[in-house]
Amino acid sequence: MQELTTINEVDTFVEGSGLSFLYVSTPNCSTCHALLPKLRELLNGYPSIRFGHVDATKVEEVAERFLILAAPIMLLLIDGQEFLREDRFVRFGLLQEKLDRIVEHYS
Repeated sequence: MQELTTINEVDTFVEGSGLSFLYVSTPNCSTCHALLPKLRELLNGYPSIRFGHVDATKVEEVAERFLILAAPIMLLLIDGQEFLREDRFVRFGLLQEKLDRIVEHYS
């Protein structure tokens, strides 16, 4: 997981070619803290997906850039374009199925 601490780092991360997964959270969000380890474990099974984390309180521009109203938000981008968006009520089994299909078609 790559910590992204500026909007320029976020832009560079998502504009790179390939599959990029962006996790946007806030420090005082208990849901954010609960989901991160599960998400990390899930994404370990997808070496072709780059995983980046953004603290929305430190990189406030990320909310405007990606139209984020609340944290946490999980975004999968393909070649810089948003392809999948999940919010705080993510079902990991369903997310894994979606990622399997996406990675299979993208490869």
